[in-house]
Amino acid sequence: MAASLVFRLHDRGPELVREVLLERGWEEYDEGQREEEDWNLYWRGSAFRNSEYHNLLPWQRLNHHPKTVGITRKDCLARNLRRMRATFGSSLYDFSPTAFILPNDFTRFLSEYNNLRLTRKLPVYWICKPVHLSRGRGIFIFENIKDLVYDCSVIVQRYISNPLLISGYKFDLRIYVCVQSFHPLTVYIHQEGLVRFSTEKYNLSSLRNPYSHLTNTSINKLGPFYKTEKERVGQGCKWTMSKFRHFLRSQGIDELLLWQRINNIVTLTLLTIAPSVPSCPNCVQLFGFDILIDVMLKPWLLEVNYSPALTLDCQADIAVKKLLIGDLIDLMNYTSVDRLRERAYHRRAYKPLCFHAQQPTYVSIPALSNFKEHNVQRTGRRRRRRRSQSPQTQTLPLLKTLRQPDKTSQNRKSRQQRHLPPVDLNKINAARSRIINGIKPHTDRKLNPILGPHPRTKLSVVNRQMSNRNLRLSEVTNTETETELKPSAETDVSSSIPDIKSPAASCKLPNIHSGRRRTVKVPLEGQHIPPLRVGDFIRTFPFNTATLKASRHTLDVKIVIQELHKLTAQLAAGQTVEAKSRSDEEKVKQETDVEDEFESLFWGPKEPPLISQCLKPV
Repeated sequence: MAASLVFRLHDRGPELVREVLLERGWEEYDEGQREEEDWNLYWRGSAFRNSEYHNLLPWQRLNHHPKTVGITRKDCLARNLRRMRATFGSSLYDFSPTAFILPNDFTRFLSEYNNLRLTRKLPVYWICKPVHLSRGRGIFIFENIKDLVYDCSVIVQRYISNPLLISGYKFDLRIYVCVQSFHPLTVYIHQEGLVRFSTEKYNLSSLRNPYSHLTNTSINKLGPFYKTEKERVGQGCKWTMSKFRHFLRSQGIDELLLWQRINNIVTLTLLTIAPSVPSCPNCVQLFGFDILIDVMLKPWLLEVNYSPALTLDCQADIAVKKLLIGDLIDLMNYTSVDRLRERAYHRRAYKPLCFHAQQPTYVSIPALSNFKEHNVQRTGRRRRRRRSQSPQTQTLPLLKTLRQPDKTSQNRKSRQQRHLPPVDLNKINAARSRIINGIKPHTDRKLNPILGPHPRTKLSVVNRQMSNRNLRLSEVTNTETETELKPSAETDVSSSIPDIKSPAASCKLPNIHSGRRRTVKVPLEGQHIPPLRVGDFIRTFPFNTATLKASRHTLDVKIVIQELHKLTAQLAAGQTVEAKSRSDEEKVKQETDVEDEFESLFWGPKEPPLISQCLKPV
């Protein structure tokens, strides 16, 4: 019986994740009925321990990448943005007001505060936020430094006092960002998001009124006007992103440029931590980026949420968040059942660790152990034979001795020949001895160490022949034949991160072919290109060939920044053309040229067009 997919929730929540997964046929993890490792997805709101990353098995996923606190904790975000400003210039990282971490930066803050009071005629406002709190707790706004009172570590920033208003109400945007992988960096942004309103009209004369200046739902749903019908905003305090798009069009706002600037904020923020996040391919993370737009239509980053709230407080939440979680599960690319986990538990043996892996591994331990056991039996028989031989024979190198198969192996081989192509063990041993002793193989016969003289045998035959080892061979991707381990088609639990390699977790057979073969053209040396779109998740990075290449191996931040600047400059200069029809967008190009095959969509518009169809050639 096939093993159903199993999810595990920390502290019984969030309820929305449980509801979506149960509707899809998943089963919930029960400690009393299942083994400790018998699950596919572990979801929790807080951070995982390092040991939980180190002990990950191939079929398991976690909903957080390790060490992403560098952008989700307010003081860490401030330090990282400060570092990037110093490296790449303040004109690029100008989407967040300069932050002072108190009490350490109090002297710097005091100097800035005094300078602005002397040089600016208009009043300057400041906002103070505790670094370790969320949901608007502990935040206050002040103009005079005598009102700055704190009893914990806080950050103080210039308050953006000229926000874009809708019917007099302040708002911000909750953008849902999924980082599928940090190595290589792969980012998706969801088309739907939330517009969060304050429930009282914006008024700088009442700085202590949280319902006028803060947009956090946890605060405004307790306000006296939460259920009141507010001009244009309506009841409650939320819109969907679709409704906000309609508002932008009604105001004649260039939304394409606005969306691209928000997209730049997301990418530039992730670049601050991407090189330092450990590689853990079995992880995925959903961030909540809070963006404020001012009257000049400039977007500002307020903060990044480690675990965005998934509670359903209103109809907008239901419309956005349920679809969001469904698309996130689709982005993980699970199959309907998990036969890899099922086989491993039938054998009571597990896979090596996945943390710091460079590629997820797909070969189960029981297969390798069976193979080792068979080799031990052969080694024992070889030693007994050597004892009965002459001293001269014993001095010969063992690897150059081709042992004839005994009667037992001949019988087993004859039984296999009823169903499988013949395997010549002498050729395999000869190939091994030539490789180990440094002898180059003959080029006139291309010997495959698994298939003998049949290197092009179909994968289905290979699977039957190697069923006791759970192996699967890959197709030729380079100028020389290379066999490597691949996942079974029915158990693709790690397909979203196929580009990462692990010395401990991958198993490659030696390449015994010399000479050149016809090159099979594969984009970027066979590297997997993430899909353009999964549900309403739009891939925003990498967005062109240059960024795709720059994100492989070691992330080249300078190249990425140059490409972002180039794209935004084209949009700002009006170098766009009318988007083509959706039928034209969805045509898949079959050419092998990378430039022709790699495409990206503009995130933001209701019907996101292809970038190549929107920009005029420069």
